[in-house]
Amino acid sequence: METDKKLIVWFEDTGRGEVAAVGGKNASLGELIRALEPKGIAVPPGFATTATAYWRTFEAADLPAGIAGQIARWESGAATLAEAGKQIRSMILDADLPDAVADGIVEAYRALGARVGQENPAVAVRSSATAEDLPDASFAGQQETFLNVSGERQLLDACRRCYASLFTDRAISYRKTKSFDHMKVALSIGVQLMVRSDTGGSGVMFSIDTETGFDRVVLINAAWGLGENVVQGAVDPDEYQVFKPLLAEPGRVPVIEKKRGAKAIKMIYGRGEMPTRVVPTSKAEREQYVLADDEILTLARWAVAIEEHYGCPMDMEWARDGETGTMYIVQARPETVQAHRAAGVFRSFSVTGKGEVLTRGIAIGDAATVGDVCLIEDVKDIDQFVDGAILVTRTTDPDWVPIMKRASAIVTDHGGRTSHAAIVSRELGLPAIVGTGDATRLLHSGQEITLSCAEGDEGFVYGGRAEITEHQLDVSDLPQTKTQIMLNLANPAAAFRWWRLPMDGVGLARMEFVINNAIRAHPMALLKFDTLKNAAAKAKIAELTRGYADKAEYFVDRLARGLSRIAAFAYPKPVIVRLSDFKTNEYAGLIGGGEFEPDEENPMIGFRGASRYYSEHYREGFALECRAIKRLREDMGFTNVVVMIPFCRSVREADKVLEVMAEYGLKRGENGLEVYVMSEIPANVILAEDFARRFDGFSIGSNDLTQLTLGVDRDSELLSEQFNEQSPAVKWMIAHAIEAAHREGDKIGLCGQAPSDHPDFAEFLVECGIDSISVSPDSFIAVKRRVASVEALMHKALAPSGKSERERKRGGAATRPHGSTTL
Repeated sequence: METDKKLIVWFEDTGRGEVAAVGGKNASLGELIRALEPKGIAVPPGFATTATAYWRTFEAADLPAGIAGQIARWESGAATLAEAGKQIRSMILDADLPDAVADGIVEAYRALGARVGQENPAVAVRSSATAEDLPDASFAGQQETFLNVSGERQLLDACRRCYASLFTDRAISYRKTKSFDHMKVALSIGVQLMVRSDTGGSGVMFSIDTETGFDRVVLINAAWGLGENVVQGAVDPDEYQVFKPLLAEPGRVPVIEKKRGAKAIKMIYGRGEMPTRVVPTSKAEREQYVLADDEILTLARWAVAIEEHYGCPMDMEWARDGETGTMYIVQARPETVQAHRAAGVFRSFSVTGKGEVLTRGIAIGDAATVGDVCLIEDVKDIDQFVDGAILVTRTTDPDWVPIMKRASAIVTDHGGRTSHAAIVSRELGLPAIVGTGDATRLLHSGQEITLSCAEGDEGFVYGGRAEITEHQLDVSDLPQTKTQIMLNLANPAAAFRWWRLPMDGVGLARMEFVINNAIRAHPMALLKFDTLKNAAAKAKIAELTRGYADKAEYFVDRLARGLSRIAAFAYPKPVIVRLSDFKTNEYAGLIGGGEFEPDEENPMIGFRGASRYYSEHYREGFALECRAIKRLREDMGFTNVVVMIPFCRSVREADKVLEVMAEYGLKRGENGLEVYVMSEIPANVILAEDFARRFDGFSIGSNDLTQLTLGVDRDSELLSEQFNEQSPAVKWMIAHAIEAAHREGDKIGLCGQAPSDHPDFAEFLVECGIDSISVSPDSFIAVKRRVASVEALMHKALAPSGKSERERKRGGAATRPHGSTTL
């Protein structure tokens, strides 16, 4: 018996144009099977009931009139939402499916079993509203899904419950908020073959960064077992990020982020009346990543293909069969938040006067707020919520949406970037911190806190009321400049926030920030772990490196991935990575560092920068830095990374460093590698021509150059008035460095705070003909506008030769002998 196509349709016979008939979820599944299975994307087979089947069921039982009556009672105030919703659901559950509908479902189910060679195959029964997954509404979890449904009777029962779930309290409330007519929304039921991810893994994937809208990464969350725990935020999943532009390059592994989640529980198949159950994971499962690199790359390539087919950023669910190892896409829908943010205008928040850090987790959004805690641990107590408070709870599901809409921010113990709390918070425009692990234990109702998602991927809860400043940045009409305006970036977690700025690259990426925050341990302590004397440091390092068989690999892996986020943000524009420039007292502050660092009276001009790289005291540690850069450029593919040597005191020292780098696989000119040097010591200026013959470019470090030119400790409070980057002596040094670099055909830029703080200093640099100015992101727009105005004035004052004054000072026809990357 063939199925009645008015009532039942196979996924492959529908598509994205059939939302009115089978809803967003099922239409999308049909589209995936028809258009993308031929390209190698696996999708479990199945079928869907149509909107016609829904209306036939409801009309046969005379439900529309009763439902409309209950909705009217609620809207008039004669009944509460809970009372009206309960009455509607009872009416639906008590109604029989018409024979044509029930028979059609059973016949299609038997045919599905025949297709896969199984009797009574286990299926997922999903609700798909005909207004679902539209561009302006996610309908995240508004209707029910039933997993591991097996047998005809159980399937029909699950179908009735799907119909009833169209009128859960949360779904009624959501449609009201989105102005959908309750009586014009139908429901299609998707019946899809189960993937045995209960013995494998599953999760959620986005083809865009969910917090910043950065459109060149794929975000993947993964946990053991069935995927509902990830979606609902009941588990803290692994998180992976993949850089899309390098996926097509053979041999590249552009996985720029791998965070191991706690994954304390998993959902597996149950039996009888309990088709699924939640159990603890093993210690081995908690310590492993769910996905291997090749699986991460496969999913990312699928995400790119799906996004290209749909023509918009996508939100997908995936599953891996634990028995066969086969990967599947089980759902795909348009991403509904970042894809619709204004491209030219974005907000930036700064938080000052912070109190003690009370807890931290994954930041959702980029805002910050102050408020009182309202701690609610059970959904039955949501009537106790105080409007405008910061909701603190273990986790959320769709039943929490009514009070989430009344909150000013949200904090949860569990969940990842793709959890229910995260998705709904984004849609509501609320800052949220998920996956803290301990918020409900540490915070209490009435407590005043500051919640900050403005400091990168990690969100912080501070005690008390901090000062929050909001800045509106409009980059839609910025002028073009000949002088390149680049960014100074240290924190990889915050890099994606600035992707909309029309910058010319990153002029300074500080390696030591990544070491200090993502690695925390001294590289020599990792290499000499077995001989460490400090037991406490040894224990901390053992914990940090859990999951790494080789502790040196921990350093290389974390450093390469941390820097890769900055490299990805600017790609293919240049990213200048300054090799480590800790002072000895700062190195000693790293875990285990005290055993490897000398005690210096004046670390500022001591054993730092280039002198460390070839010294027997640190050379092995420097080798790890070189391994990380080599991996970043050659394995991951970020050939836009330029290496910069700090605090290089002499040309002899320059030769030694270049020799050591070549020994460790970083040979200048090989594979397009460019090596720059900081111009921050008077000797770098005096011997600029000699340095230029050894390096591809210069970056003026104005802080150290000022300190060493004027003989003023830049950290001295007593001499703070004497520290002046605009001193005539410092300006002479800068002007001479620029002139000498151009005479040798090298590019030269400046990375420092002075152009941000002093517009006339930026004007001086442009008049000197500097190639680039690298500034902090929050001052980018002001500096860009200032440089444009200076260049416009200079353009009017043409030299007699017909060249502008700026071109004349640059030497006009000077060419660059070492490639085209600029600083």
